[in-house]
Amino acid sequence: MNNCSLLVVSLLAGALNAADLQITSFANPAAPSLAWSSLGSGHAYTVQRATSLDSDAVWFTPRAGAPWPVTTLNWVDVAPPLPTAYYRVIGVTAAQRGNLLSSTNTETLSKATINFLASLQQIPLMAQFDVNVYRLDYETVDPLGNRTTASGALVVPVTPAGALPLVSYQHGTLTRKADAPSVSPTSEELFIGVAFGGTGYAAVLPDYLGMGDGPGLHPYLHASSEATAGVDMLRAARAFCASNRIALNGQLFLCGYSQGGHATAALQRELEAYHTNEFTITASAPMAGPYDLSGVTAADFLADHPEPNPYYFGYLLAAYVQVYHFAPSLAAILKPPYDTTLPPLYDGQHSGDQINAAMPASPIEILKPDFLAAFANNPQHPLWQVLRDNDLDHWTPQAPTRLYQCSGDLDVPPANAQVAYTNFVAAGAPSVQLIDPLPGADHGGCIMPALLAAKAWFDTLKL
Repeated sequence: MNNCSLLVVSLLAGALNAADLQITSFANPAAPSLAWSSLGSGHAYTVQRATSLDSDAVWFTPRAGAPWPVTTLNWVDVAPPLPTAYYRVIGVTAAQRGNLLSSTNTETLSKATINFLASLQQIPLMAQFDVNVYRLDYETVDPLGNRTTASGALVVPVTPAGALPLVSYQHGTLTRKADAPSVSPTSEELFIGVAFGGTGYAAVLPDYLGMGDGPGLHPYLHASSEATAGVDMLRAARAFCASNRIALNGQLFLCGYSQGGHATAALQRELEAYHTNEFTITASAPMAGPYDLSGVTAADFLADHPEPNPYYFGYLLAAYVQVYHFAPSLAAILKPPYDTTLPPLYDGQHSGDQINAAMPASPIEILKPDFLAAFANNPQHPLWQVLRDNDLDHWTPQAPTRLYQCSGDLDVPPANAQVAYTNFVAAGAPSVQLIDPLPGADHGGCIMPALLAAKAWFDTLKL
């Protein structure tokens, strides 16, 4: 019998205390059940679980039968039992998820302009429609389930020929808030949405939490919040279309590159687990994503060799310290001089090139030797646990899914896609393929071939 223990905390002063929560069935170690009293209207609840109460213990939000937070006052943990488990219930401010807060028409582009811009970049594209670009602000939840806001772009044909399919494009790694698709009218990320819009799609481009108009810092490669921000952006986009008499045909396509590949897989998993009553995915194309963070990606970093973009590693650490609190601060795990020079650069105002210039070529050289040794030698180290919590190669995609990955990628090792593909097939995914759109191409060189291949596939399915 496992040792189930209880700890109750709250983010709301005076909210929950030990007397407010009763253990109803800890006698059944295979399915511990928690119950708690209500904080009143306007509140919701997130349950977290840890394996110890040590200072470096990591609290995780387990995936459950419904997405967190919940408004119910009880929960049963049906995950495989742990030898020792501690639980806490966090009271949060409830969000009206996907509620559209504002919309702004940021620009209108003619099809001639779209085609000219495409020709400058040697993109074989022929737009049939002028497009309107909108910035949407909406309600969503942060990693703990608290109400927050986020932004994104929506690109739609000015005069569509009929009902439109939705396509959600998840952008690649950005470190400056102002480079997000909804903010930067000249960004290559936004142009991908423009290209979709000009060819008859309603293109949705979530900025993610902490980017664009969103408050706080971006939780980079945090699968759960990539997913919830994406789901709620889709809801906001549908609400905008309904209010503006833009007909949608019910189809939904998903795609994204690099971080966007990770975010696309996270969004697909979330939609298929929790939101099939709202959305049916027609096809999904995650591209060049680090799906196996605790395996392939971590091994690549630990190999201690030069990386094309070492700032990815620092970005991941900064985000995971912020979300999981496995260290007091980012600075606490970095050795001099990086403990003072790097943290200020992950403030949403500096570019990846600026951060690269402040880093060694091999990114693990920023870590304190004792932290690096503990991480490298202890499979249960908190950072390993956090990486595993954000892996996206252990689920079963239901929609037709094509993983695009070029073999010459040095930024995101191609084995990420191979491991994901192998696991998906072994789990019984009904329709999954692994495609190399340009063999030998590196991370940057694969972007356009992968996107064009995915769009060509989507076009064959579009009603």
